[in-house]
Amino acid sequence: MSEHDQDQPATEEPDAASGDAASGEDCLFCRIVSGELSADLVHQDDDVVAFRDIQPKAPTHVLVVPRRHVRDWSDTARHAPELGPALLRGVADVADALGLEHYRVVANTGEKAGQSVFHLHLHVLGGRPMLWPPG
Repeated sequence: MSEHDQDQPATEEPDAASGDAASGEDCLFCRIVSGELSADLVHQDDDVVAFRDIQPKAPTHVLVVPRRHVRDWSDTARHAPELGPALLRGVADVADALGLEHYRVVANTGEKAGQSVFHLHLHVLGGRPMLWPPG
């Protein structure tokens, strides 16, 4: 679901009072985490859910999302620092499960950086050489 990032317009509007995006039933990734929407799951544990991106940008393209709704990486650092290690473990678990020896991890923070789903997610991309700069 998301390299939505940069390819499609944002579908969620920030809440005027909090500056945060919708959560719960209004958040696409919250709906996947809760099981309300189906996804091609790769990994899940108490803290994160990982599923294949529906618009992959590499042969392997998996999103690792926290079960808890957090808007972006900045909000994680400020308000939920305990999620950082859980997300990094989730990335390592996905790489191990998929046999990835070489991969890239990307977190888009904010609309101008390409974030369109405002629920923190890490992109795990692999299965081909990754160029630098990315473009």
